[in-house]
Amino acid sequence: MMSKLYVGNLPTDVNEGTLRQLFSDQGVNTTNVLVKRGGYAFVDCTDQTGIDRAIEALNGYSLMGHSIVVEPSVAGGGAKRAVLETRVRVSGVPVHARQEELERVLRSVGDVEKCEKYASRDGHTQVVHVTYETMDAAREAAQRLNGYNLEGGILRVDRLMDRRRGPRGAMGGGPMSGGRMGGPGTTSPSQRQTDFPLRILVLSEMVGAIIGRQGSTIRTITQQTRARVDVHRKDNAGSLEKAITIYGNPENCTNACKRILEVMQEEADNTNKGEVPLKILAHNNLIGRIIGKGGTTIKKIMDDTSTKITVSSINDINSFNLERIITIKGNIEDIAMAENMISARLRTSYESDLQAFAPQSAMFPGLHPMAMMSTVGFGLPRGSSGGAGMGMYGSSPTSYPPLYPTPIPGQQGSQGSEVCEEVAFLYIPNSAVGAIIGTKGSHIRNIIRFSGASVKIAPLEEDGRPTEQTERKVTIVGTPEAQWKAQFLIFEKIREEGYGVGVEDVRLTVEIVVPSSQVGRIIGKGGQNVRDLQRQTGSVIKLPQQGSTTSEETTVHIVGPFFSVQSAQRRIRAIIQMSTAPSSGRITRVPLTSRMQ
Repeated sequence: MMSKLYVGNLPTDVNEGTLRQLFSDQGVNTTNVLVKRGGYAFVDCTDQTGIDRAIEALNGYSLMGHSIVVEPSVAGGGAKRAVLETRVRVSGVPVHARQEELERVLRSVGDVEKCEKYASRDGHTQVVHVTYETMDAAREAAQRLNGYNLEGGILRVDRLMDRRRGPRGAMGGGPMSGGRMGGPGTTSPSQRQTDFPLRILVLSEMVGAIIGRQGSTIRTITQQTRARVDVHRKDNAGSLEKAITIYGNPENCTNACKRILEVMQEEADNTNKGEVPLKILAHNNLIGRIIGKGGTTIKKIMDDTSTKITVSSINDINSFNLERIITIKGNIEDIAMAENMISARLRTSYESDLQAFAPQSAMFPGLHPMAMMSTVGFGLPRGSSGGAGMGMYGSSPTSYPPLYPTPIPGQQGSQGSEVCEEVAFLYIPNSAVGAIIGTKGSHIRNIIRFSGASVKIAPLEEDGRPTEQTERKVTIVGTPEAQWKAQFLIFEKIREEGYGVGVEDVRLTVEIVVPSSQVGRIIGKGGQNVRDLQRQTGSVIKLPQQGSTTSEETTVHIVGPFFSVQSAQRRIRAIIQMSTAPSSGRITRVPLTSRMQ
Protein backbone atom coordinates (compact mmCIF):
# COMPACT_ATOMS: atom_id res chain seq x y z
CA MET A 1 0.00 0.00 0.00
CA MET A 2 1.47 3.32 -1.07
CA SER A 3 1.14 6.38 1.17
CA LYS A 4 1.81 9.95 0.11
CA LEU A 5 3.16 12.85 2.18
CA TYR A 6 2.93 16.57 1.57
CA VAL A 7 6.17 18.44 2.36
CA GLY A 8 5.78 22.22 2.51
CA ASN A 9 7.67 25.43 3.27
CA LEU A 10 10.74 24.13 1.46
CA PRO A 11 13.71 26.33 0.49
CA THR A 12 13.65 27.14 -3.21
CA ASP A 13 16.90 25.29 -3.93
CA VAL A 14 15.86 21.95 -2.42
CA ASN A 15 15.99 19.08 -4.91
CA GLU A 16 14.88 15.46 -5.01
CA GLY A 17 18.21 14.18 -3.71
CA THR A 18 18.07 16.40 -0.64
CA LEU A 19 14.61 15.13 0.30
CA ARG A 20 15.49 11.49 -0.31
CA GLN A 21 18.51 11.84 1.98
CA LEU A 22 16.43 13.63 4.59
CA PHE A 23 13.88 10.81 4.72
CA SER A 24 16.55 8.12 4.51
CA ASP A 25 18.27 9.54 7.60
CA GLN A 26 15.05 8.80 9.50
CA GLY A 27 14.85 5.24 8.22
CA VAL A 28 11.89 6.07 5.97
CA ASN A 29 11.79 4.30 2.61
CA THR A 30 10.61 6.49 -0.26
CA THR A 31 9.70 5.67 -3.85
CA ASN A 32 8.58 8.72 -5.82
CA VAL A 33 9.70 12.21 -4.80
CA LEU A 34 8.10 15.05 -6.75
CA VAL A 35 9.44 18.54 -6.02
CA LYS A 36 7.10 21.32 -7.20
CA ARG A 37 7.72 25.00 -7.82
CA GLY A 38 6.54 27.17 -4.98
CA GLY A 39 8.37 25.44 -2.14
CA TYR A 40 6.53 22.15 -1.70
CA ALA A 41 6.82 18.50 -2.68
CA PHE A 42 5.03 15.15 -2.58
CA VAL A 43 6.81 12.07 -1.26
CA ASP A 44 5.55 8.49 -1.62
CA CYS A 45 6.37 6.15 1.28
CA THR A 46 6.02 2.38 1.26
CA ASP A 47 3.92 1.99 4.41
CA GLN A 48 1.95 3.79 7.11
CA THR A 49 4.71 3.24 9.67
CA GLY A 50 7.07 5.28 7.51
CA ILE A 51 4.44 8.00 7.21
CA ASP A 52 4.08 8.22 10.98
CA ARG A 53 7.84 8.19 11.55
CA ALA A 54 8.42 10.94 8.99
CA ILE A 55 5.72 13.18 10.44
CA GLU A 56 6.98 12.70 13.99
CA ALA A 57 10.64 13.33 13.11
CA LEU A 58 10.46 15.93 10.35
CA ASN A 59 7.34 18.06 10.83
CA GLY A 60 8.80 21.38 12.00
CA TYR A 61 12.40 20.35 11.24
CA SER A 62 14.66 23.25 10.23
CA LEU A 63 15.97 22.59 6.73
CA MET A 64 18.32 25.27 5.41
CA GLY A 65 16.71 27.75 7.75
CA HIS A 66 13.12 26.84 6.81
CA SER A 67 10.82 25.11 9.29
CA ILE A 68 9.30 22.51 6.98
CA VAL A 69 5.83 20.96 7.12
CA VAL A 70 5.47 17.20 6.76
CA GLU A 71 1.91 15.88 6.80
CA PRO A 72 -0.32 13.33 5.05
CA SER A 73 -1.42 14.31 1.57
CA VAL A 74 -5.17 13.81 1.48
CA ALA A 75 -6.29 16.02 -1.43
CA GLY A 76 -8.85 14.08 -3.44
CA GLY A 77 -8.55 11.08 -1.13
CA GLY A 78 -11.75 10.70 0.84
CA ALA A 79 -10.73 7.37 2.36
CA LYS A 80 -7.44 8.76 3.65
CA ARG A 81 -9.20 11.81 5.01
CA ALA A 82 -11.64 9.57 6.88
CA VAL A 83 -8.74 7.64 8.42
CA LEU A 84 -7.14 10.88 9.58
CA GLU A 85 -10.42 11.99 11.13
CA THR A 86 -10.26 9.01 13.50
CA ARG A 87 -6.65 9.51 14.61
CA VAL A 88 -5.20 11.61 17.43
CA ARG A 89 -1.67 12.35 18.59
CA VAL A 90 -1.12 12.14 22.35
CA SER A 91 2.10 13.73 23.61
CA GLY A 92 3.48 14.22 27.10
CA VAL A 93 2.92 10.58 28.12
CA PRO A 94 5.41 9.83 30.95
CA VAL A 95 7.80 6.99 30.14
CA HIS A 96 6.98 5.45 33.51
CA ALA A 97 3.22 5.48 32.88
CA ARG A 98 1.59 2.06 33.19
CA GLN A 99 0.33 0.67 29.90
CA GLU A 100 -2.98 -0.47 31.40
CA GLU A 101 -3.63 2.99 32.86
CA LEU A 102 -2.87 4.66 29.52
CA GLU A 103 -5.20 2.27 27.71
CA ARG A 104 -7.93 2.87 30.28
CA VAL A 105 -7.72 6.63 29.75
CA LEU A 106 -7.69 6.35 25.96
CA ARG A 107 -10.68 3.97 25.95
CA SER A 108 -12.68 6.20 28.27
CA VAL A 109 -13.89 8.17 25.23
CA GLY A 110 -14.39 5.35 22.74
CA ASP A 111 -13.15 2.07 21.27
CA VAL A 112 -9.51 2.07 20.17
CA GLU A 113 -8.39 0.25 17.02
CA LYS A 114 -4.65 0.81 17.25
CA CYS A 115 -1.97 2.52 19.39
CA GLU A 116 1.56 3.28 18.19
CA LYS A 117 4.20 4.58 20.60
CA TYR A 118 7.21 6.73 19.73
CA ALA A 119 10.03 8.05 21.89
CA SER A 120 9.89 11.80 22.47
CA ARG A 121 12.82 14.14 21.94
CA ASP A 122 13.07 15.07 25.60
CA GLY A 123 13.69 11.48 26.68
CA HIS A 124 11.19 11.76 29.55
CA THR A 125 7.92 11.41 27.66
CA GLN A 126 6.40 9.40 24.84
CA VAL A 127 4.16 10.22 21.89
CA VAL A 128 1.25 7.90 21.08
CA HIS A 129 -0.70 7.86 17.82
CA VAL A 130 -4.18 6.50 18.54
CA THR A 131 -6.69 5.32 15.94
CA TYR A 132 -10.28 5.28 17.19
CA GLU A 133 -13.14 3.39 15.58
CA THR A 134 -15.17 6.56 15.01
CA MET A 135 -14.56 10.22 14.26
CA ASP A 136 -16.73 11.16 17.24
CA ALA A 137 -14.41 9.25 19.58
CA ALA A 138 -11.36 11.03 18.17
CA ARG A 139 -13.10 14.38 18.54
CA GLU A 140 -14.10 13.51 22.11
CA ALA A 141 -10.52 12.50 22.94
CA ALA A 142 -9.16 15.84 21.75
CA GLN A 143 -11.72 17.70 23.85
CA ARG A 144 -11.77 15.64 27.05
CA LEU A 145 -8.26 14.22 27.34
CA ASN A 146 -6.24 17.33 26.45
CA GLY A 147 -4.64 18.47 29.70
CA TYR A 148 -5.38 15.19 31.52
CA ASN A 149 -2.92 14.39 34.33
CA LEU A 150 -1.60 10.87 33.70
CA GLU A 151 0.62 9.72 36.56
CA GLY A 152 2.21 13.14 36.90
CA GLY A 153 2.37 14.01 33.20
CA ILE A 154 0.01 16.42 31.44
CA LEU A 155 -1.29 14.98 28.18
CA ARG A 156 -1.60 17.05 25.04
CA VAL A 157 -4.06 15.61 22.53
CA ASP A 158 -4.29 16.84 18.92
CA ARG A 159 -6.38 15.42 16.12
CA LEU A 160 -4.09 14.63 13.20
CA MET A 161 -6.58 16.23 10.83
CA ASP A 162 -6.40 19.47 12.85
CA ARG A 163 -2.59 19.33 12.80
CA ARG A 164 -2.74 18.89 9.02
CA ARG A 165 -5.11 21.80 8.54
CA GLY A 166 -3.16 24.20 10.72
CA PRO A 167 -0.06 24.83 8.62
CA ARG A 168 -1.71 24.70 5.19
CA GLY A 169 -4.97 26.31 6.07
CA ALA A 170 -3.81 29.30 8.06
CA MET A 171 -2.69 31.28 5.05
CA GLY A 172 -5.44 30.22 2.70
CA GLY A 173 -4.55 26.59 2.07
CA GLY A 174 -2.09 27.08 -0.77
CA PRO A 175 1.11 25.09 -1.02
CA MET A 176 3.24 28.07 -0.11
CA SER A 177 1.50 28.70 3.16
CA GLY A 178 3.25 25.96 5.10
CA GLY A 179 4.78 26.63 8.46
CA ARG A 180 5.13 25.20 11.93
CA MET A 181 2.79 25.27 14.87
CA GLY A 182 3.47 28.37 16.90
CA GLY A 183 5.13 30.32 14.08
CA PRO A 184 3.63 33.35 12.40
CA GLY A 185 0.72 32.60 10.15
CA THR A 186 0.96 28.87 10.61
CA THR A 187 -1.56 27.78 13.19
CA SER A 188 -5.25 27.42 13.54
CA PRO A 189 -6.80 29.80 16.05
CA SER A 190 -7.37 27.06 18.59
CA GLN A 191 -3.74 26.00 18.45
CA ARG A 192 -2.43 29.54 18.79
CA GLN A 193 -4.66 30.07 21.80
CA THR A 194 -3.15 27.05 23.52
CA ASP A 195 0.34 28.43 22.97
CA PHE A 196 -0.37 31.72 24.79
CA PRO A 197 -0.32 31.11 28.55
CA LEU A 198 -1.99 33.07 31.32
CA ARG A 199 0.49 34.30 33.92
CA ILE A 200 -0.62 35.54 37.31
CA LEU A 201 0.98 36.62 40.59
CA VAL A 202 -0.12 35.30 43.96
CA LEU A 203 1.03 36.02 47.50
CA SER A 204 3.77 33.61 48.54
CA GLU A 205 1.79 32.74 51.66
CA MET A 206 -1.04 31.45 49.43
CA VAL A 207 1.13 28.98 47.51
CA GLY A 208 0.73 26.20 50.07
CA ALA A 209 -3.06 26.39 49.91
CA ILE A 210 -3.03 26.45 46.10
CA ILE A 211 -0.83 23.35 45.90
CA GLY A 212 -2.60 21.52 48.72
CA ARG A 213 -1.50 18.56 50.78
CA GLN A 214 0.85 16.46 48.63
CA GLY A 215 -0.30 18.46 45.59
CA SER A 216 -3.92 17.40 45.92
CA THR A 217 -5.50 20.83 45.31
CA ILE A 218 -3.47 21.77 42.24
CA ARG A 219 -3.96 18.25 40.86
CA THR A 220 -7.72 18.58 41.24
CA ILE A 221 -7.70 21.99 39.52
CA THR A 222 -5.69 20.56 36.63
CA GLN A 223 -7.97 17.56 36.18
CA GLN A 224 -11.20 19.55 36.42
CA THR A 225 -10.18 22.38 34.08
CA ARG A 226 -7.93 20.48 31.61
CA ALA A 227 -5.33 23.23 31.97
CA ARG A 228 -1.72 22.79 33.01
CA VAL A 229 -0.82 24.88 36.06
CA ASP A 230 2.84 25.56 36.92
CA VAL A 231 3.43 27.13 40.34
CA HIS A 232 6.93 28.65 40.42
CA ARG A 233 7.29 28.30 44.16
CA LYS A 234 11.07 27.82 44.20
CA ASP A 235 11.83 30.98 42.23
CA ASN A 236 12.84 34.19 43.98
CA ALA A 237 13.25 32.81 47.48
CA GLY A 238 11.98 35.23 50.08
CA SER A 239 9.86 37.27 47.65
CA LEU A 240 6.37 38.35 48.66
CA GLU A 241 4.78 37.05 45.46
CA LYS A 242 5.17 34.01 43.22
CA ALA A 243 4.27 33.56 39.57
CA ILE A 244 1.86 30.93 38.27
CA THR A 245 1.72 29.99 34.58
CA ILE A 246 -1.44 28.41 33.19
CA TYR A 247 -1.38 26.61 29.81
CA GLY A 248 -4.42 25.53 27.82
CA ASN A 249 -7.17 26.93 25.63
CA PRO A 250 -8.69 30.26 26.80
CA GLU A 251 -11.72 28.72 28.49
CA ASN A 252 -9.62 26.20 30.40
CA CYS A 253 -7.16 28.89 31.50
CA THR A 254 -9.99 31.08 32.78
CA ASN A 255 -11.56 28.17 34.66
CA ALA A 256 -8.24 27.27 36.28
CA CYS A 257 -7.63 30.90 37.22
CA LYS A 258 -11.09 31.10 38.76
CA ARG A 259 -10.50 27.97 40.82
CA ILE A 260 -7.19 29.40 42.08
CA LEU A 261 -8.97 32.61 43.06
CA GLU A 262 -11.56 30.59 44.96
CA VAL A 263 -8.84 28.74 46.87
CA MET A 264 -7.10 32.01 47.73
CA GLN A 265 -10.34 33.69 48.78
CA GLU A 266 -11.17 30.78 51.08
CA GLU A 267 -7.71 31.06 52.62
CA ALA A 268 -8.12 34.84 52.99
CA ASP A 269 -11.52 34.42 54.65
CA ASN A 270 -9.98 32.08 57.21
CA THR A 271 -7.41 34.74 58.11
CA ASN A 272 -9.69 37.80 57.79
CA LYS A 273 -7.72 39.35 54.92
CA GLY A 274 -10.62 40.58 52.81
CA GLU A 275 -11.08 40.26 49.05
CA VAL A 276 -8.28 38.80 46.96
CA PRO A 277 -7.46 40.66 43.70
CA LEU A 278 -6.20 39.00 40.53
CA LYS A 279 -2.80 40.14 39.26
CA ILE A 280 -2.03 39.35 35.61
CA LEU A 281 1.48 39.67 34.17
CA ALA A 282 1.59 41.22 30.68
CA HIS A 283 4.41 42.45 28.49
CA ASN A 284 4.75 46.22 28.32
CA ASN A 285 4.44 46.20 24.51
CA LEU A 286 0.89 44.84 24.85
CA ILE A 287 -0.32 47.14 27.62
CA GLY A 288 -1.22 50.04 25.33
CA ARG A 289 -3.76 47.88 23.53
CA ILE A 290 -5.29 46.83 26.85
CA ILE A 291 -5.65 50.44 27.99
CA GLY A 292 -6.79 51.81 24.63
CA LYS A 293 -6.79 55.38 23.39
CA GLY A 294 -7.60 57.63 26.29
CA GLY A 295 -8.28 54.56 28.44
CA THR A 296 -11.39 53.63 26.45
CA THR A 297 -10.66 49.90 26.17
CA ILE A 298 -9.90 49.26 29.82
CA LYS A 299 -12.83 51.45 30.89
CA LYS A 300 -15.21 49.39 28.75
CA ILE A 301 -13.92 46.16 30.28
CA MET A 302 -14.48 47.61 33.75
CA ASP A 303 -18.00 48.73 32.84
CA ASP A 304 -18.90 45.39 31.26
CA THR A 305 -17.61 43.34 34.20
CA SER A 306 -18.28 45.64 37.19
CA THR A 307 -14.63 45.44 38.21
CA LYS A 308 -11.88 47.92 39.02
CA ILE A 309 -8.73 47.48 36.94
CA THR A 310 -5.36 49.20 37.40
CA VAL A 311 -2.03 48.81 35.58
CA SER A 312 1.37 49.16 37.25
CA SER A 313 3.54 52.15 36.34
CA ILE A 314 5.80 52.05 33.31
CA ASN A 315 8.52 53.33 35.64
CA ASP A 316 8.63 49.88 37.24
CA ILE A 317 10.07 48.19 34.13
CA ASN A 318 13.71 47.92 33.04
CA SER A 319 15.86 46.00 30.56
CA PHE A 320 15.45 42.80 32.56
CA ASN A 321 11.80 43.16 33.54
CA LEU A 322 9.46 44.38 30.84
CA GLU A 323 6.27 43.02 32.35
CA ARG A 324 3.54 45.16 33.85
CA ILE A 325 0.97 44.01 36.40
CA ILE A 326 -2.75 44.28 35.63
CA THR A 327 -4.69 44.19 38.91
CA ILE A 328 -8.41 43.31 38.85
CA LYS A 329 -10.67 43.80 41.88
CA GLY A 330 -14.26 42.64 42.31
CA ASN A 331 -16.13 39.45 43.04
CA ILE A 332 -14.69 36.24 41.65
CA GLU A 333 -17.25 35.80 38.85
CA ASP A 334 -16.67 39.34 37.59
CA ILE A 335 -12.89 39.02 37.91
CA ALA A 336 -12.97 35.82 35.83
CA MET A 337 -15.01 37.57 33.15
CA ALA A 338 -12.57 40.51 33.07
CA GLU A 339 -9.58 38.15 32.90
CA ASN A 340 -11.12 36.37 29.93
CA MET A 341 -11.62 39.66 28.07
CA ILE A 342 -8.13 40.94 28.89
CA SER A 343 -6.47 37.65 27.94
CA ALA A 344 -8.34 37.58 24.64
CA ARG A 345 -7.04 41.04 23.78
CA LEU A 346 -3.51 40.17 24.91
CA ARG A 347 -3.59 37.04 22.77
CA THR A 348 -4.88 38.87 19.70
CA SER A 349 -2.28 41.62 20.10
CA TYR A 350 0.51 39.12 20.51
CA GLU A 351 -0.53 37.20 17.39
CA SER A 352 -0.75 40.46 15.47
CA ASP A 353 2.82 41.29 16.46
CA LEU A 354 3.96 37.83 15.38
CA GLN A 355 2.36 38.36 11.97
CA ALA A 356 3.98 41.77 11.63
CA PHE A 357 7.35 40.28 12.45
CA ALA A 358 7.05 37.35 10.04
CA PRO A 359 8.72 39.13 7.07
CA GLN A 360 11.91 39.44 9.14
CA SER A 361 12.22 35.70 9.76
CA ALA A 362 14.11 35.10 6.52
CA MET A 363 16.88 37.41 7.72
CA PHE A 364 17.65 35.13 10.66
CA PRO A 365 17.32 31.48 9.53
CA GLY A 366 17.16 28.83 12.22
CA LEU A 367 15.97 31.24 14.91
CA HIS A 368 12.56 30.96 16.56
CA PRO A 369 10.40 34.10 16.20
CA MET A 370 10.17 34.22 20.00
CA ALA A 371 13.84 35.08 20.17
CA MET A 372 13.56 37.64 17.39
CA MET A 373 10.81 39.31 19.40
CA SER A 374 12.80 39.04 22.60
CA THR A 375 14.71 42.30 22.46
CA VAL A 376 13.53 45.58 23.86
CA GLY A 377 11.39 47.80 21.60
CA PHE A 378 14.10 49.38 19.53
CA GLY A 379 12.39 48.52 16.23
CA LEU A 380 13.61 46.43 13.34
CA PRO A 381 16.94 46.65 11.55
CA ARG A 382 17.35 49.72 9.42
CA GLY A 383 16.16 49.19 5.91
CA SER A 384 13.80 46.41 6.88
CA SER A 385 10.22 46.54 5.78
CA GLY A 386 7.38 47.26 8.15
CA GLY A 387 6.65 45.31 11.27
CA ALA A 388 6.15 46.20 14.86
CA GLY A 389 8.90 47.04 17.29
CA MET A 390 10.49 44.07 19.01
CA GLY A 391 9.30 43.12 22.44
CA MET A 392 10.54 40.69 25.04
CA TYR A 393 7.72 38.18 24.67
CA GLY A 394 9.99 35.17 24.84
CA SER A 395 12.37 36.29 27.52
CA SER A 396 12.69 35.84 31.21
CA PRO A 397 12.52 38.92 33.41
CA THR A 398 14.61 38.94 36.52
CA SER A 399 11.63 38.90 38.84
CA TYR A 400 9.60 36.06 37.36
CA PRO A 401 10.19 32.85 35.39
CA PRO A 402 10.16 32.88 31.57
CA LEU A 403 6.98 33.80 29.74
CA TYR A 404 7.92 31.25 27.08
CA PRO A 405 10.35 28.57 28.20
CA THR A 406 12.36 27.20 25.29
CA PRO A 407 10.83 24.87 24.52
CA ILE A 408 7.52 24.86 26.38
CA PRO A 409 7.54 21.67 28.48
CA GLY A 410 5.97 18.76 26.65
CA GLN A 411 6.43 20.34 23.24
CA GLN A 412 9.07 20.13 20.57
CA GLY A 413 12.08 22.37 20.36
CA SER A 414 11.76 25.66 18.56
CA GLN A 415 12.48 24.09 15.22
CA GLY A 416 11.01 20.68 15.94
CA SER A 417 14.45 19.19 16.51
CA GLU A 418 16.93 18.77 19.27
CA VAL A 419 18.61 22.09 19.91
CA CYS A 420 22.39 22.08 20.22
CA GLU A 421 24.33 24.83 21.90
CA GLU A 422 26.45 27.19 19.86
CA VAL A 423 29.58 29.13 20.80
CA ALA A 424 30.26 32.73 19.81
CA PHE A 425 33.01 35.13 20.85
CA LEU A 426 32.07 38.78 21.23
CA TYR A 427 34.74 41.48 21.62
CA ILE A 428 33.85 44.49 23.77
CA PRO A 429 35.75 47.68 24.65
CA ASN A 430 37.98 47.06 27.65
CA SER A 431 36.64 50.22 29.26
CA ALA A 432 33.09 48.79 29.15
CA VAL A 433 33.89 45.57 31.01
CA GLY A 434 33.00 47.03 34.41
CA ALA A 435 29.56 48.08 33.19
CA ILE A 436 28.90 44.65 31.67
CA ILE A 437 29.87 42.94 34.93
CA GLY A 438 27.99 45.41 37.14
CA THR A 439 28.24 45.96 40.88
CA LYS A 440 29.40 42.70 42.46
CA GLY A 441 28.60 40.92 39.19
CA SER A 442 24.92 41.88 39.26
CA HIS A 443 24.57 42.88 35.59
CA ILE A 444 26.29 39.87 34.06
CA ARG A 445 24.26 37.58 36.34
CA ASN A 446 21.11 39.21 35.01
CA ILE A 447 22.28 38.67 31.42
CA ILE A 448 22.91 34.99 32.16
CA ARG A 449 19.59 34.54 33.94
CA PHE A 450 17.65 36.48 31.33
CA SER A 451 19.16 34.81 28.25
CA GLY A 452 19.82 31.31 29.52
CA ALA A 453 23.32 31.46 28.00
CA SER A 454 26.71 31.00 29.62
CA VAL A 455 28.57 34.32 29.48
CA LYS A 456 32.24 34.55 30.49
CA ILE A 457 34.56 37.55 30.14
CA ALA A 458 38.23 36.75 29.58
CA PRO A 459 40.82 38.02 32.08
CA LEU A 460 42.60 41.25 31.26
CA GLU A 461 45.72 39.51 30.01
CA GLU A 462 45.09 36.53 27.79
CA ASP A 463 47.15 34.65 25.25
CA GLY A 464 50.09 36.95 25.78
CA ARG A 465 48.27 40.10 24.76
CA PRO A 466 49.85 43.35 26.00
CA THR A 467 48.32 45.00 29.05
CA GLU A 468 47.21 47.98 26.98
CA GLN A 469 44.76 45.85 25.04
CA THR A 470 41.64 47.76 24.00
CA GLU A 471 39.21 44.83 23.74
CA ARG A 472 38.18 41.88 25.87
CA LYS A 473 36.76 38.61 24.61
CA VAL A 474 33.36 37.46 25.87
CA THR A 475 32.59 33.77 25.36
CA ILE A 476 28.87 33.05 24.94
CA VAL A 477 27.56 29.48 24.92
CA GLY A 478 23.90 28.72 24.37
CA THR A 479 21.09 27.91 21.98
CA PRO A 480 20.43 30.27 19.05
CA GLU A 481 17.70 31.95 21.10
CA ALA A 482 20.02 32.37 24.10
CA GLN A 483 22.77 33.73 21.84
CA TRP A 484 20.41 36.37 20.44
CA LYS A 485 19.31 37.58 23.87
CA ALA A 486 22.76 37.59 25.48
CA GLN A 487 24.43 39.37 22.58
CA PHE A 488 21.65 41.93 22.40
CA LEU A 489 21.93 42.79 26.09
CA ILE A 490 25.68 43.28 25.76
CA PHE A 491 25.25 45.50 22.69
CA GLU A 492 22.56 47.47 24.51
CA LYS A 493 24.63 47.98 27.66
CA ILE A 494 27.54 49.24 25.61
CA ARG A 495 25.19 51.66 23.85
CA GLU A 496 24.02 52.89 27.26
CA GLU A 497 27.65 53.50 28.18
CA GLY A 498 27.92 56.04 25.37
CA TYR A 499 29.63 54.02 22.65
CA GLY A 500 26.87 54.81 20.15
CA VAL A 501 23.86 57.07 19.68
CA GLY A 502 21.49 54.18 18.94
CA VAL A 503 21.73 50.42 19.13
CA GLU A 504 22.50 50.28 15.41
CA ASP A 505 25.49 52.56 15.88
CA VAL A 506 27.31 50.22 18.27
CA ARG A 507 29.60 48.10 16.09
CA LEU A 508 31.31 45.11 17.66
CA THR A 509 33.27 42.11 16.42
CA VAL A 510 31.82 38.61 16.73
CA GLU A 511 33.74 35.44 15.97
CA ILE A 512 32.30 32.02 15.22
CA VAL A 513 34.24 28.88 14.38
CA VAL A 514 33.31 26.79 11.34
CA PRO A 515 34.73 23.58 9.83
CA SER A 516 37.65 24.49 7.57
CA SER A 517 36.20 22.19 4.93
CA GLN A 518 33.22 24.56 4.61
CA VAL A 519 35.17 27.81 4.14
CA GLY A 520 34.97 27.52 0.36
CA ARG A 521 31.20 27.15 0.54
CA ILE A 522 30.95 30.34 2.61
CA ILE A 523 33.29 32.29 0.33
CA GLY A 524 31.76 31.03 -2.90
CA LYS A 525 33.15 31.11 -6.41
CA GLY A 526 35.27 34.21 -6.79
CA GLY A 527 34.09 35.38 -3.36
CA GLN A 528 30.50 35.79 -4.58
CA ASN A 529 28.84 34.18 -1.55
CA VAL A 530 30.64 36.24 1.06
CA ARG A 531 30.00 39.43 -0.91
CA ASP A 532 26.30 38.59 -1.02
CA LEU A 533 26.32 37.90 2.72
CA GLN A 534 27.90 41.27 3.42
CA ARG A 535 25.44 43.06 1.17
CA GLN A 536 22.39 41.31 2.61
CA THR A 537 23.37 41.63 6.28
CA GLY A 538 25.20 44.96 6.31
CA SER A 539 28.13 43.44 8.20
CA VAL A 540 31.81 43.05 7.37
CA ILE A 541 32.80 39.37 7.15
CA LYS A 542 36.45 38.33 7.21
CA LEU A 543 37.81 34.82 6.83
CA PRO A 544 40.99 33.33 5.34
CA GLN A 545 41.17 31.89 1.87
CA GLN A 546 40.24 28.25 1.53
CA GLY A 547 43.23 26.01 2.16
CA SER A 548 45.26 28.71 3.92
CA THR A 549 44.97 26.91 7.27
CA THR A 550 45.77 23.34 8.25
CA SER A 551 43.47 23.38 11.28
CA GLU A 552 40.17 21.51 11.20
CA GLU A 553 38.36 24.71 12.22
CA THR A 554 38.49 28.27 10.92
CA THR A 555 37.46 31.47 12.68
CA VAL A 556 35.03 33.78 10.89
CA HIS A 557 35.21 37.45 11.95
CA ILE A 558 31.97 39.44 11.69
CA VAL A 559 31.90 43.19 12.36
CA GLY A 560 28.80 45.36 12.54
CA PRO A 561 25.79 46.50 14.58
CA PHE A 562 23.64 43.97 16.43
CA PHE A 563 21.07 43.03 13.79
CA SER A 564 23.72 42.82 11.07
CA VAL A 565 26.04 40.48 12.95
CA GLN A 566 23.08 38.38 14.08
CA SER A 567 21.86 37.95 10.53
CA ALA A 568 25.38 37.05 9.36
CA GLN A 569 25.82 34.48 12.14
CA ARG A 570 22.50 32.80 11.42
CA ARG A 571 23.04 32.71 7.65
CA ILE A 572 26.55 31.28 7.95
CA ARG A 573 25.34 28.63 10.38
CA ALA A 574 22.49 27.78 7.98
CA ILE A 575 25.00 27.32 5.14
CA ILE A 576 27.00 24.90 7.28
CA GLN A 577 23.90 23.04 8.43
CA MET A 578 22.76 22.70 4.83
CA SER A 579 25.92 20.84 3.91
CA THR A 580 26.31 18.83 7.12
CA ALA A 581 23.69 16.09 7.40
CA PRO A 582 23.80 13.51 10.20
CA SER A 583 24.48 10.04 8.90
CA SER A 584 21.78 8.32 10.95
CA GLY A 585 19.35 8.67 13.82
CA ARG A 586 17.21 11.63 14.71
CA ILE A 587 18.11 14.88 13.04
CA THR A 588 19.64 17.53 15.26
CA ARG A 589 20.77 21.08 14.72
CA VAL A 590 24.47 20.84 13.92
CA PRO A 591 26.65 22.68 16.45
CA LEU A 592 29.26 24.74 14.62
CA THR A 593 31.76 24.99 17.42
CA SER A 594 33.19 22.69 19.97
CA ARG A 595 36.35 24.60 20.70
CA MET A 596 36.55 26.94 23.67
CA GLN A 597 39.35 29.39 23.05
